[in-house]
Order: sequence, then structure tokens, then C-alpha cells
Amino acid sequence: MKIKHIVLTASILVSVSTFAQKEELKALKKIYAKEEIKGKDLVEYKDLVSKVEPLAVEESDKIYANFYKVMTPVLESLAVDKTMTPVQIQAALMKLASPKAITDLATGLNATLDFEKKTGKKVYTDDINETITSFKPELLQAAKALGNSKKYKEASEILYSIYLLDKKDQDNLFDAASYAVNALDYDKALDYYNQLKILNYTGEGTLLWATNKASGKEETFNTKNERDIYVKSGTHEKPRDQKLPSQKGEIYKNIALILIEKGRIEEAKAAVAEARKANPNDKSLILTEAELYYKLNDFDTYTRLVNEALANDPNNVDLVYNLGVISSDGNKLEDAEKYYKRALEIDPNYFNANLNLAELKLRGDEKFVTEMNKLGTSEKDNKRYEVLKAEREKNFKSILPYLEKAVEIKPDNDAAKRTLLSVYNALEMTDKYKALKAKM
Repeated sequence: MKIKHIVLTASILVSVSTFAQKEELKALKKIYAKEEIKGKDLVEYKDLVSKVEPLAVEESDKIYANFYKVMTPVLESLAVDKTMTPVQIQAALMKLASPKAITDLATGLNATLDFEKKTGKKVYTDDINETITSFKPELLQAAKALGNSKKYKEASEILYSIYLLDKKDQDNLFDAASYAVNALDYDKALDYYNQLKILNYTGEGTLLWATNKASGKEETFNTKNERDIYVKSGTHEKPRDQKLPSQKGEIYKNIALILIEKGRIEEAKAAVAEARKANPNDKSLILTEAELYYKLNDFDTYTRLVNEALANDPNNVDLVYNLGVISSDGNKLEDAEKYYKRALEIDPNYFNANLNLAELKLRGDEKFVTEMNKLGTSEKDNKRYEVLKAEREKNFKSILPYLEKAVEIKPDNDAAKRTLLSVYNALEMTDKYKALKAKM
């Protein structure tokens, strides 16, 4: 009798607990249905949430108890009003903008959507979709502000949580990965990039711009029709489209660089090779593979791949310049000079090509000075000295245009100015030497 009595008592307690839980869920649903939830309603809502969550046993009760819980920061942000102090307003908004709150929100809302899809009963599906649409811009602003403050880890976490809220918007996953790289959180960055790889994300698209007449600033629009309405109404002008290039190369490059950072060299090579095989027409992947081999100091493979890229894009000045650097580092000076000059044909204002070409030619001065210092005072030596002096002067004069152009392009660059001063001095160009010296 005693054992049965204990069991009966336990059953009654469970029954009472379940009844209380159901009543609290009903009360929560009633408050949630109100147009505005603030003041006493918000206090009661939060109190009910704290009570109902530990009691939930059935799947549906657990789902909705968690739904009401994760929506609390959203309701608190909606309850912000002008009577609150700036500190109170900021505190309410920051509860929603924290990475944990957004992650919890994403997890809870997605669980509710999945449950309602499974059961076929749309209780909060429309409300959830509306919440996501309404709050995404604010959350993105919070992430951007954190990024601008160099809080890259927090920005990455929020962007990933926003992606979990709306997985159709894969740009946020890409940005989360980029911020994770900036935060040196390579494990998360690798995870996010691999997710993008599985999704076959490219990032290609078109940005729709128009200038706001009142502010004079360009603004973006979601659709062409939306932009047309604003332009036709007269509030905006100068519509333009901006094509966004593929980000596949960037994704695979970062995967490879992270794997190299972790010492997983063969995996890095395999990742890029796989990418090129799967996307043979993506030119950016050639450069990704080239950068990988540059990082590995395999300059022969790097040069071969860059030349392959130049076959498709012969006027890519950065690639041509890089070949000059590689040739110069490998003491292939004739090749280096050829590439630097080709870079300047494409872009005469390419600062580094001007400066590097001048410095490359300056290397030739050493042989003149060495031989001149070895000469004696005989008539034969004196004649040879004059020949070398003329050749040395000729070399300096060939350097002069590149150095002067470099200083014209970047007048504050000390390295360029110091080198130019030494050439002016060697050519006994006193006036120019003094004028440049006075600016330093």
C-alpha cells in the first residue's frame, strides 16, 4: 500500500506540473498575440518564460517554450520607447545584437519552422518570417559596426548567426568567413569556407545603384523595379548597375592558405586542383593556384601559372609586374627588365614598376665602380676610366625618367626620393638635387 501511495502521489505531481505548464504556455501565447508587449506584459512574459521552460516535456511544448524564450530579446528591443534613457535603449538593443542572442534566436526560430513544417500547422511560421525580414537589417548594421571597430570575431559570429536565420542569403556566410580570417580564427573560417564550397557559392550578381538627390549619396536597391519607382518619382537619379565577380577563387585561395598555415600542404594543393578541375573556366582559380605556389616558394610553377593566366588576360599589370619581381629575385635581370617595361606599357603610372626598374638598373652601377677603382694612372687606364665614366653616366640617365616618374606619382615616398637624390648627385645635377633635398 505504501509503495502504491508514493507512485500515486508522484503521478498527481506530474499531472499538476503538466497542467501548470500548459496554462503558462497558454498565458504566453495570449501575451505574445498582443499588438504591443511592454511594461507589465513584458515583465509577466519573462516571468512565464523562466517558469515554463524547465517543465516542458512533450516535443511541441519544448519547441514553443524555447520559441518564446528566444523571442524575448526581440520583444525587449520592440519595447524600446522615447521615455527610456539612452543607456536603457542601448542595453535593450545590445541584448538582441549579441552573438549568443542571435545564435539562440536562429536556432529557436529554425526549430519552430521545422516543427511546423513537419506537423503541417502554421502557428508562427508567418510571424517568424516577418521577424527575420524586419530585424535582419538592424542585425547586419550591428555586425558592420563591430567590423568597423575591428571586433572581427564578434562580427563574424553575428554574421554567421544571421546566415542561420536566413540561409538563402549566403553572402552573410561569406562575410562571416572573411571576418573570421581577420580575427585569425582559422578553424571557423575553414568551416565557413567549406560550407560555401559545398553550397557552390559564387557571389556573382549585380548591385543596383542610384543617387539620392537630397543627400547626393549613392544607394542600393533590392530590385530593378524598386529602383525605377524611386527614379521615376524624382527622388533619385543616375541609375547604374555594378557587376559582382565570382568569389570562388577567393574561397579556394583562403581554404588553401589556411591549410598551409596549419601545415597541411598536400591538402592545400589538392583543394585548389579539385577546384580548377570542377571549374575549368573560372580564371580566378588559376591565380589562386599561382598564389598557392608563390606562398610555397615554388617560383617555376608560379611563373608557369601566371603566364597561363596572362594568356587570357594579357593586360593584367599586377601579374606582369609580379613576374618582374620573381625574375629579379632569381637574378634573371634581363627578364625582370622586360616584365617591368611591359608593366609600364600597360600602366605608365605603376609606381612599383617605375621604382623597381630604376633600382634594377642601379645594380649595373656596381660593376662600373668596381672596375674604375681598380684602374691605375697610366694613359691606357685613364682612357678606360673615361669610357667607364661615360657608360656609367649613360646608365644613370636611363634611370632618371623612372625615378622622377616614381616621385611624381608618390611625392611622399622617401625610398624613391633618396634614390633620385643619389642619381642627381652622380650626374652633378646640383639645382635639381638642392630642390628635392629642400622638400625632404
